[in-house]
Amino acid sequence: MPYLAVAIGGLLGAVARYLISEWVGTLHGFPVATLIINIAGSAFLSWFYTLTLERLPVHPHLRLCIGTGFVGAFTTFSTLTVDVWNLTAAQLYGWAGLYLLLTFAGGLLAAAFGYWVASRQAALRWVPTRPDDEEM
Repeated sequence: MPYLAVAIGGLLGAVARYLISEWVGTLHGFPVATLIINIAGSAFLSWFYTLTLERLPVHPHLRLCIGTGFVGAFTTFSTLTVDVWNLTAAQLYGWAGLYLLLTFAGGLLAAAFGYWVASRQAALRWVPTRPDDEEM
């Protein structure tokens, strides 16, 4: 059953990535869509895991579906490397460096932001903090 959860999430994440890539596209050859997707995915994954591990217990299969499946297929390291390769091949070295810097710095900042939001979500104050020894 966990495989099915990951597969369903992966299907939805891949479709979401495709739709956003088609909608946003590039800006003068700069892979804006992939940058947005990877930063948003970093923020969402950090928020989701912080929330579901610390405050809002969910079934492990749902965590696999959303975290490993959806976000894993939505974000993409392979597309990042191809984008950097293409920028470098086009001799757009500044764009390639900027893209790498923005992706990694943006991803780290987004993950920190996701953690911060989940840690302080006022709307879920009624949800008791999960004891450390509780297993799902």
